[in-house]
Amino acid sequence: MPPPASAMTDASRTAVATSPPYDVWVGRRLLAELRDYLPRVPAARRAAIVTTAPVERHYAAAVTAALTTGGLEVHRHVVADGEPAKSLPVLAELYDWLAAIPLGRSDIVIGLGGGVVTDLAGFLAATWHRGVPVAQIPTTLLGQVDAAVGGKTGINLPTGKNLVGAFHQPLVVVADTATLDTLPARELRAGLAEVIKCGFVRDPAILDLIEHDPARATDPTSDLLVELVRRSVAVKASIVAADTREHGERALLNYGHTLGHVIETLTGYQRYRHGEAVGLGMRFAALVSEFIGMAEPGLLARTTQLLISVGLPTVCERLDPTAVWTVMARDKKALRGVRLVLCDRSGSARLVDNPGQDVLERALEQLFDA
Repeated sequence: MPPPASAMTDASRTAVATSPPYDVWVGRRLLAELRDYLPRVPAARRAAIVTTAPVERHYAAAVTAALTTGGLEVHRHVVADGEPAKSLPVLAELYDWLAAIPLGRSDIVIGLGGGVVTDLAGFLAATWHRGVPVAQIPTTLLGQVDAAVGGKTGINLPTGKNLVGAFHQPLVVVADTATLDTLPARELRAGLAEVIKCGFVRDPAILDLIEHDPARATDPTSDLLVELVRRSVAVKASIVAADTREHGERALLNYGHTLGHVIETLTGYQRYRHGEAVGLGMRFAALVSEFIGMAEPGLLARTTQLLISVGLPTVCERLDPTAVWTVMARDKKALRGVRLVLCDRSGSARLVDNPGQDVLERALEQLFDA
Protein backbone atom coordinates (compact mmCIF):
# COMPACT_ATOMS: atom_id res chain seq x y z
CA MET A 1 0.00 0.00 0.00
CA PRO A 2 1.17 3.62 -0.50
CA PRO A 3 2.93 5.27 2.44
CA PRO A 4 1.01 7.65 4.68
CA ALA A 5 0.67 11.33 3.92
CA SER A 6 3.64 12.04 6.21
CA ALA A 7 6.00 10.74 3.53
CA MET A 8 7.39 13.80 1.75
CA THR A 9 9.65 12.24 -0.85
CA ASP A 10 8.75 12.05 -4.52
CA ALA A 11 8.86 8.26 -4.73
CA SER A 12 7.48 6.03 -7.44
CA ARG A 13 5.77 2.76 -6.57
CA THR A 14 5.89 -0.40 -8.66
CA ALA A 15 3.68 -3.24 -7.51
CA VAL A 16 5.08 -6.75 -8.02
CA ALA A 17 2.11 -9.09 -8.44
CA THR A 18 3.67 -12.24 -7.04
CA SER A 19 2.34 -14.38 -4.19
CA PRO A 20 2.67 -12.68 -1.82
CA PRO A 21 2.68 -9.30 -3.63
CA TYR A 22 4.92 -6.43 -2.58
CA ASP A 23 5.97 -2.93 -3.61
CA VAL A 24 9.22 -1.54 -4.93
CA TRP A 25 9.76 2.11 -4.04
CA VAL A 26 12.20 4.16 -6.12
CA GLY A 27 13.32 7.71 -5.41
CA ARG A 28 15.93 9.90 -3.78
CA ARG A 29 16.24 10.35 0.00
CA LEU A 30 13.89 7.51 0.90
CA LEU A 31 16.04 6.34 3.80
CA ALA A 32 15.24 9.55 5.66
CA GLU A 33 11.61 8.36 5.80
CA LEU A 34 12.25 4.62 5.68
CA ARG A 35 9.73 3.83 8.39
CA ASP A 36 6.96 5.07 6.10
CA TYR A 37 7.87 2.50 3.45
CA LEU A 38 8.38 -0.59 5.61
CA PRO A 39 5.25 -2.73 6.05
CA ARG A 40 4.44 -3.56 9.65
CA VAL A 41 5.18 -7.08 10.85
CA PRO A 42 2.99 -7.12 13.98
CA ALA A 43 4.64 -10.13 15.65
CA ALA A 44 8.23 -9.08 14.92
CA ARG A 45 10.42 -8.18 17.87
CA ARG A 46 13.88 -8.25 16.30
CA ALA A 47 15.50 -7.22 13.01
CA ALA A 48 18.77 -8.69 11.72
CA ILE A 49 20.60 -6.44 9.24
CA VAL A 50 23.11 -8.04 6.86
CA THR A 51 25.45 -5.46 5.33
CA THR A 52 29.04 -4.64 4.37
CA ALA A 53 31.49 -2.27 6.04
CA PRO A 54 31.24 0.60 3.50
CA VAL A 55 27.45 0.45 3.47
CA GLU A 56 27.25 0.21 7.25
CA ARG A 57 29.39 3.34 7.54
CA HIS A 58 27.11 5.39 5.30
CA TYR A 59 23.60 4.05 5.85
CA ALA A 60 23.23 1.66 8.79
CA ALA A 61 22.49 4.42 11.29
CA ALA A 62 19.46 5.66 9.33
CA VAL A 63 18.09 2.16 8.82
CA THR A 64 18.69 1.22 12.45
CA ALA A 65 16.94 4.38 13.66
CA ALA A 66 13.89 3.66 11.50
CA LEU A 67 13.64 0.09 12.77
CA THR A 68 14.21 1.07 16.39
CA THR A 69 11.56 3.78 16.16
CA GLY A 70 9.23 1.09 14.91
CA GLY A 71 9.80 -0.88 18.11
CA LEU A 72 12.31 -3.46 16.88
CA GLU A 73 15.48 -4.63 18.58
CA VAL A 74 18.15 -4.26 15.89
CA HIS A 75 21.20 -6.45 15.29
CA ARG A 76 23.81 -5.98 12.54
CA HIS A 77 26.29 -8.33 10.94
CA VAL A 78 28.97 -7.18 8.49
CA VAL A 79 30.10 -9.51 5.70
CA ALA A 80 32.97 -9.03 3.29
CA ASP A 81 32.42 -6.99 0.16
CA GLY A 82 32.11 -8.87 -3.13
CA GLU A 83 31.10 -12.27 -4.49
CA PRO A 84 33.19 -14.34 -2.01
CA ALA A 85 30.60 -13.42 0.66
CA LYS A 86 28.01 -15.52 -1.19
CA SER A 87 29.51 -18.75 0.14
CA LEU A 88 28.65 -21.66 2.39
CA PRO A 89 31.15 -20.62 5.11
CA VAL A 90 29.67 -17.12 5.32
CA LEU A 91 26.15 -18.55 5.34
CA ALA A 92 27.08 -20.86 8.23
CA GLU A 93 28.49 -17.87 10.11
CA LEU A 94 25.21 -16.01 9.61
CA TYR A 95 23.15 -18.97 10.84
CA ASP A 96 25.21 -19.04 14.06
CA TRP A 97 24.64 -15.30 14.44
CA LEU A 98 20.87 -15.62 14.06
CA ALA A 99 20.80 -18.46 16.56
CA ALA A 100 22.69 -16.31 19.08
CA ILE A 101 20.30 -13.33 18.77
CA PRO A 102 17.96 -15.41 18.75
CA LEU A 103 15.94 -14.51 15.64
CA GLY A 104 12.46 -16.01 15.78
CA ARG A 105 10.13 -17.14 13.01
CA SER A 106 8.15 -13.87 13.16
CA ASP A 107 11.22 -11.62 13.17
CA ILE A 108 12.71 -9.97 10.09
CA VAL A 109 15.94 -10.02 8.09
CA ILE A 110 17.09 -6.84 6.31
CA GLY A 111 19.40 -6.92 3.30
CA LEU A 112 21.26 -3.59 3.24
CA GLY A 113 23.79 -3.44 0.42
CA GLY A 114 24.42 -4.49 -3.14
CA GLY A 115 23.35 -7.55 -5.07
CA VAL A 116 25.64 -9.88 -3.13
CA VAL A 117 24.09 -8.78 0.17
CA THR A 118 20.49 -8.96 -1.06
CA ASP A 119 21.10 -12.42 -2.56
CA LEU A 120 22.74 -13.61 0.65
CA ALA A 121 20.23 -12.02 3.03
CA GLY A 122 17.36 -13.34 0.94
CA PHE A 123 18.65 -16.90 1.02
CA LEU A 124 19.39 -16.59 4.74
CA ALA A 125 15.79 -15.51 5.34
CA ALA A 126 14.40 -18.21 3.04
CA THR A 127 16.15 -20.97 4.97
CA TRP A 128 16.06 -19.72 8.58
CA HIS A 129 13.19 -21.42 10.41
CA ARG A 130 12.06 -22.55 6.92
CA GLY A 131 11.41 -18.95 5.94
CA VAL A 132 11.24 -15.61 7.75
CA PRO A 133 10.33 -12.18 6.33
CA VAL A 134 13.01 -10.18 4.49
CA ALA A 135 13.05 -6.53 3.44
CA GLN A 136 15.56 -5.49 0.80
CA ILE A 137 17.28 -2.10 0.83
CA PRO A 138 19.63 -2.19 -2.18
CA THR A 139 22.38 0.43 -2.24
CA THR A 140 23.90 -0.33 -5.65
CA LEU A 141 22.44 0.18 -9.10
CA LEU A 142 22.68 -3.53 -9.84
CA GLY A 143 20.85 -4.34 -6.62
CA GLN A 144 18.11 -1.79 -7.26
CA VAL A 145 17.26 -2.83 -10.81
CA ASP A 146 17.88 -6.56 -10.57
CA ALA A 147 19.14 -8.51 -7.57
CA ALA A 148 16.75 -7.17 -4.91
CA VAL A 149 13.63 -7.51 -7.06
CA GLY A 150 11.96 -10.80 -7.95
CA GLY A 151 12.65 -13.07 -5.00
CA LYS A 152 15.56 -15.05 -6.45
CA THR A 153 18.13 -15.64 -3.72
CA GLY A 154 21.27 -17.74 -3.64
CA ILE A 155 24.90 -18.37 -2.95
CA ASN A 156 27.83 -19.57 -5.06
CA LEU A 157 29.81 -22.79 -5.09
CA PRO A 158 33.38 -23.11 -6.38
CA THR A 159 31.93 -24.91 -9.40
CA GLY A 160 29.50 -22.17 -10.38
CA LYS A 161 27.49 -19.09 -9.51
CA ASN A 162 24.10 -19.22 -7.74
CA LEU A 163 23.94 -23.02 -7.84
CA VAL A 164 22.34 -23.07 -4.36
CA GLY A 165 19.28 -20.87 -3.95
CA ALA A 166 15.59 -20.41 -3.30
CA PHE A 167 12.66 -18.24 -4.38
CA HIS A 168 11.70 -16.01 -1.46
CA GLN A 169 9.77 -12.81 -2.15
CA PRO A 170 10.60 -9.78 0.03
CA LEU A 171 8.13 -7.78 2.09
CA VAL A 172 9.25 -4.64 0.29
CA VAL A 173 12.14 -3.22 -1.72
CA VAL A 174 13.20 0.35 -0.96
CA ALA A 175 15.56 1.68 -3.63
CA ASP A 176 16.93 5.03 -2.49
CA THR A 177 18.92 6.27 -5.49
CA ALA A 178 20.73 8.76 -3.26
CA THR A 179 22.76 5.79 -2.01
CA LEU A 180 24.29 5.67 -5.49
CA ASP A 181 26.06 8.97 -4.72
CA THR A 182 28.62 7.05 -2.65
CA LEU A 183 28.94 4.15 -5.11
CA PRO A 184 32.32 3.82 -6.86
CA ALA A 185 32.06 4.88 -10.51
CA ARG A 186 33.02 1.41 -11.73
CA GLU A 187 30.17 -0.16 -9.74
CA LEU A 188 27.68 2.33 -11.14
CA ARG A 189 28.78 1.59 -14.70
CA ALA A 190 28.57 -2.14 -14.03
CA GLY A 191 24.99 -1.74 -12.80
CA LEU A 192 24.05 -0.05 -16.05
CA ALA A 193 24.60 -3.37 -17.82
CA GLU A 194 21.48 -4.70 -16.09
CA VAL A 195 19.61 -1.54 -17.11
CA ILE A 196 20.70 -2.02 -20.73
CA LYS A 197 19.60 -5.66 -20.49
CA CYS A 198 16.06 -4.54 -19.59
CA GLY A 199 16.07 -2.32 -22.65
CA PHE A 200 17.02 -5.12 -24.98
CA VAL A 201 14.57 -7.69 -23.63
CA ARG A 202 11.48 -5.52 -23.08
CA ASP A 203 11.71 -1.68 -23.01
CA PRO A 204 13.77 -0.16 -25.87
CA ALA A 205 13.01 3.35 -24.57
CA ILE A 206 15.68 2.62 -21.96
CA LEU A 207 18.24 2.28 -24.73
CA ASP A 208 17.08 5.50 -26.37
CA LEU A 209 17.43 7.41 -23.10
CA ILE A 210 20.98 6.18 -22.51
CA GLU A 211 22.04 6.85 -26.11
CA HIS A 212 20.64 10.39 -25.94
CA ASP A 213 22.64 11.34 -22.84
CA PRO A 214 25.13 8.71 -21.59
CA ALA A 215 26.79 11.29 -19.31
CA ARG A 216 23.58 11.81 -17.33
CA ALA A 217 22.93 8.07 -17.35
CA THR A 218 26.20 7.63 -15.46
CA ASP A 219 25.57 10.56 -13.09
CA PRO A 220 24.23 9.17 -9.78
CA THR A 221 22.54 12.50 -8.94
CA SER A 222 20.61 12.82 -12.21
CA ASP A 223 16.86 12.50 -12.59
CA LEU A 224 17.57 10.41 -15.70
CA LEU A 225 19.13 7.68 -13.59
CA VAL A 226 16.06 7.63 -11.34
CA GLU A 227 13.91 7.15 -14.45
CA LEU A 228 16.18 4.35 -15.72
CA VAL A 229 15.88 2.56 -12.36
CA ARG A 230 12.11 2.98 -12.39
CA ARG A 231 11.78 1.63 -15.93
CA SER A 232 14.08 -1.30 -15.24
CA VAL A 233 12.13 -2.24 -12.10
CA ALA A 234 8.90 -2.08 -14.11
CA VAL A 235 10.36 -4.47 -16.71
CA LYS A 236 11.45 -6.95 -14.08
CA ALA A 237 8.18 -6.67 -12.12
CA SER A 238 6.06 -7.42 -15.19
CA ILE A 239 8.13 -10.45 -16.20
CA VAL A 240 8.41 -11.84 -12.67
CA ALA A 241 4.67 -11.50 -12.10
CA ALA A 242 4.02 -13.55 -15.24
CA ASP A 243 6.55 -16.27 -14.34
CA THR A 244 7.46 -16.18 -10.66
CA ARG A 245 9.53 -19.38 -10.55
CA GLU A 246 11.28 -19.12 -13.91
CA HIS A 247 9.45 -21.79 -15.86
CA GLY A 248 9.41 -19.74 -19.05
CA GLU A 249 9.33 -15.99 -19.69
CA ARG A 250 11.39 -15.06 -16.63
CA ALA A 251 14.41 -16.71 -18.21
CA LEU A 252 14.55 -13.72 -20.59
CA LEU A 253 15.98 -11.72 -17.68
CA ASN A 254 19.08 -13.87 -18.02
CA TYR A 255 20.06 -12.10 -21.25
CA GLY A 256 23.85 -11.86 -21.15
CA HIS A 257 24.08 -13.97 -17.99
CA THR A 258 24.83 -17.41 -19.45
CA LEU A 259 28.31 -16.44 -20.60
CA GLY A 260 28.55 -13.70 -17.97
CA HIS A 261 28.39 -16.23 -15.14
CA VAL A 262 30.98 -18.37 -16.91
CA ILE A 263 33.36 -15.42 -17.17
CA GLU A 264 32.93 -14.64 -13.47
CA THR A 265 33.52 -18.27 -12.47
CA LEU A 266 36.62 -18.78 -14.62
CA THR A 267 38.20 -15.51 -13.49
CA GLY A 268 37.51 -16.20 -9.82
CA TYR A 269 35.18 -13.19 -9.46
CA GLN A 270 38.27 -11.00 -9.43
CA ARG A 271 38.73 -9.65 -12.96
CA TYR A 272 35.22 -8.44 -13.82
CA ARG A 273 32.36 -6.96 -11.86
CA HIS A 274 29.06 -8.81 -12.38
CA GLY A 275 27.66 -6.15 -14.69
CA GLU A 276 30.84 -6.05 -16.73
CA ALA A 277 30.59 -9.81 -17.27
CA VAL A 278 26.90 -9.49 -18.18
CA GLY A 279 27.75 -6.77 -20.69
CA LEU A 280 30.27 -9.09 -22.32
CA GLY A 281 27.62 -11.81 -22.27
CA MET A 282 25.17 -9.53 -24.07
CA ARG A 283 27.70 -8.78 -26.78
CA PHE A 284 28.37 -12.53 -27.10
CA ALA A 285 24.63 -13.13 -27.44
CA ALA A 286 24.37 -10.40 -30.08
CA LEU A 287 27.21 -12.04 -32.02
CA VAL A 288 25.45 -15.42 -31.88
CA SER A 289 22.16 -13.85 -32.91
CA GLU A 290 23.82 -12.18 -35.87
CA PHE A 291 25.66 -15.34 -36.95
CA ILE A 292 22.47 -17.44 -37.05
CA GLY A 293 20.60 -14.74 -38.98
CA MET A 294 18.21 -13.93 -36.16
CA ALA A 295 19.27 -10.34 -35.38
CA GLU A 296 17.95 -7.30 -37.15
CA PRO A 297 20.66 -5.20 -38.87
CA GLY A 298 22.55 -3.06 -36.38
CA LEU A 299 21.78 -5.02 -33.19
CA LEU A 300 25.41 -5.99 -32.59
CA ALA A 301 26.68 -2.50 -33.39
CA ARG A 302 24.09 -0.93 -31.08
CA THR A 303 25.00 -3.31 -28.28
CA THR A 304 28.69 -2.56 -28.64
CA GLN A 305 28.20 1.21 -28.79
CA LEU A 306 25.89 1.26 -25.76
CA LEU A 307 28.45 -0.62 -23.69
CA ILE A 308 31.23 1.72 -24.81
CA SER A 309 29.12 4.83 -24.11
CA VAL A 310 28.75 3.97 -20.42
CA GLY A 311 32.31 2.74 -19.97
CA LEU A 312 31.76 -1.03 -20.02
CA PRO A 313 34.20 -3.50 -21.64
CA THR A 314 33.38 -5.02 -25.02
CA VAL A 315 36.23 -7.54 -25.24
CA CYS A 316 37.11 -10.30 -22.77
CA GLU A 317 40.45 -11.62 -21.65
CA ARG A 318 41.21 -14.90 -23.34
CA LEU A 319 39.73 -17.93 -21.58
CA ASP A 320 40.16 -21.64 -22.25
CA PRO A 321 37.25 -22.49 -24.59
CA THR A 322 37.02 -26.04 -23.21
CA ALA A 323 36.59 -24.63 -19.71
CA VAL A 324 33.97 -22.19 -21.01
CA TRP A 325 31.84 -24.99 -22.49
CA THR A 326 32.27 -27.15 -19.38
CA VAL A 327 31.02 -24.43 -17.03
CA MET A 328 28.29 -23.34 -19.45
CA ALA A 329 26.93 -26.89 -19.57
CA ARG A 330 26.21 -26.63 -15.83
CA ASP A 331 23.98 -23.61 -16.37
CA LYS A 332 20.69 -24.02 -14.50
CA LYS A 333 18.65 -22.83 -17.48
CA ALA A 334 20.03 -25.44 -19.89
CA LEU A 335 17.71 -28.30 -20.78
CA ARG A 336 19.74 -30.19 -23.38
CA GLY A 337 23.01 -28.57 -24.38
CA VAL A 338 23.48 -24.80 -24.39
CA ARG A 339 20.45 -22.54 -24.00
CA LEU A 340 20.81 -18.82 -24.67
CA VAL A 341 18.55 -15.80 -24.47
CA LEU A 342 18.92 -14.01 -27.82
CA CYS A 343 17.44 -10.79 -29.18
CA ASP A 344 16.09 -10.43 -32.68
CA ARG A 345 15.63 -6.67 -32.20
CA SER A 346 15.79 -4.12 -29.41
CA GLY A 347 12.98 -4.87 -26.93
CA SER A 348 12.36 -8.42 -28.14
CA ALA A 349 14.07 -11.57 -26.87
CA ARG A 350 13.48 -15.31 -26.82
CA LEU A 351 15.12 -18.53 -25.70
CA VAL A 352 17.14 -20.47 -28.27
CA ASP A 353 18.36 -24.01 -27.64
CA ASN A 354 21.66 -25.22 -29.10
CA PRO A 355 22.46 -22.54 -31.67
CA GLY A 356 25.42 -24.69 -32.80
CA GLN A 357 28.87 -25.30 -31.39
CA ASP A 358 30.59 -23.75 -34.40
CA VAL A 359 28.53 -20.59 -33.97
CA LEU A 360 29.32 -20.41 -30.26
CA GLU A 361 33.03 -20.90 -30.85
CA ARG A 362 33.09 -18.23 -33.53
CA ALA A 363 31.27 -15.74 -31.29
CA LEU A 364 33.55 -16.50 -28.35
CA GLU A 365 36.66 -16.00 -30.48
CA GLN A 366 35.42 -12.58 -31.59
CA LEU A 367 34.75 -11.62 -27.98
CA PHE A 368 38.31 -12.29 -26.87
CA ASP A 369 40.75 -9.43 -26.53
CA ALA A 370 43.28 -9.76 -29.32
